[in-house]
Amino acid sequence: MRASRLLSILILLQMRGRLSAEALAQEFEVSVRTIYRDVDQLSAAGVPIYAERGRAGGFALLDGYRTRLTGFTPAEADALLLAGVGGAAADLGIGAQAAAAQLKLLASLPADSGASAQRVAQRFHLDPLNWYSRAEAIDILPALASAVWSDMRVRLRYESWKDVVTRDADPLGLVLKGGIWYLVAAVKGKPRTYRVSNIQAFEVLEAHVKRPARFDLGRYWSAWARDFEARLLEERAVVKLSPAGRRLLRDVSMAASEAAEAAHRACAPQGWVRAEIPIESVERATRQMLRLGADVEVVSPPALRHAIAREAAKVAQLYA
Repeated sequence: MRASRLLSILILLQMRGRLSAEALAQEFEVSVRTIYRDVDQLSAAGVPIYAERGRAGGFALLDGYRTRLTGFTPAEADALLLAGVGGAAADLGIGAQAAAAQLKLLASLPADSGASAQRVAQRFHLDPLNWYSRAEAIDILPALASAVWSDMRVRLRYESWKDVVTRDADPLGLVLKGGIWYLVAAVKGKPRTYRVSNIQAFEVLEAHVKRPARFDLGRYWSAWARDFEARLLEERAVVKLSPAGRRLLRDVSMAASEAAEAAHRACAPQGWVRAEIPIESVERATRQMLRLGADVEVVSPPALRHAIAREAAKVAQLYA
């Protein structure tokens, strides 16, 4: 376990540059004292690692040093073949290169590891899209990916919720979420998120981007996604759900379904359950609750209850 952590520390420092002992301790869920011991052991093994004191200090590798420790364990090889990047690589215009890299990986692994990884690839396939969903076809994605990879500034013409705007942005990364591509880019030094399908036009400018030294795309996305969901579902509704309604709610709103299931576990009823669920807005929640038919009753807010009653009356009149 410790040897694996030492190698991981080495690779992290090589990828991200200077990192503090606190950041490394948080990354590996160990104490700061453990990190200091690990660094001492790396240094004793001949790794040119040094420490800088001060507020912006931390551990770093000597400039130009790169590790040649690139071996995969059997489990890591299996996991890499399950990464599910095939479709994403094709979207980015590098599908053939990804397939070739996968073959080279298999060829470079020890005999047992390669066979195991190939067995995984033949027996498991990841499809991240929901049923009845299709990945967005975006013609500009390969060119945008090239700008991200080359660290080139871009000018975006973007359709937001409020208006169409033009922005000069420094691309930091691309994220695939549920079949939808998002661009993370810095505008005036602040990272922002753009849905790629809403970019009406873009051009690559003759200016190179200087990436923030400590920017981590995965961490940024996790924090942004949590904040986005919290802002999107700020309102609350109290509902009564039948057992069938609770099942149907899973396909309508996962956040609402989780709240309903928590209420069900708390009181363990045999029939209907009363729960407070998060909603985006009265207008959207009206459409969502109507999908549950007579297996849900909205108790509050009154505005949502009345909106559903009005819509239900229109439907009844239409089919009278």
